[in-house]
Amino acid sequence: MDADDAVLLRRYRQGDAEAFATLYERHRLGLYRFLCGLCGDSAQADEVFQETWMSLIRSASEPEGRASFRTWLYQIGRNRLIDHWRRNGRRSEQQEAFDEQVHGDAVPGEAEDPLQQLSLSRDRERLQQALEALPGEQREVFLLRAHGDLELQEIAELTRTPAETVKSRLRYAMQKLRRLLADPAATEEVSP
Repeated sequence: MDADDAVLLRRYRQGDAEAFATLYERHRLGLYRFLCGLCGDSAQADEVFQETWMSLIRSASEPEGRASFRTWLYQIGRNRLIDHWRRNGRRSEQQEAFDEQVHGDAVPGEAEDPLQQLSLSRDRERLQQALEALPGEQREVFLLRAHGDLELQEIAELTRTPAETVKSRLRYAMQKLRRLLADPAATEEVSP
């Protein structure tokens, strides 16, 4: 797929709008989830998501060396998020934005039972709290693997971290998430 993505990028730059639509459709959800997970703020993630795609559109560069299109795209997103944080500072009230996202994104016809809706909302909140409890490096590696579907070597290249370190961070993140999600009181203790 990554070779196909590089071809689609070249076709887009030669004027084929459908090639961009295919690239966007293929990578939008994973990239957005990755950004949301890193910053915990849907409004900030939306802004950085748009900046990432605009950077891709405006750039004439392509993935360097062995980097895949997906790794390159996530690197652009990661860099745009870091730039955003430098300009605006990290937001300390991330849970407020997450609550707004959780309560404002119900799809009509989906989980219309109020008890089911409440349960889904609580599960999302617990997951977000557990993710926020992870150290930043572990959260980033976990999100790149879970939402970006990147291989460990790709994550190592993107984060400029040795592969063994990436592997350890992922293992520790998984252990902590399992522990936090297995014990509902644990996520309440770490919440702001």
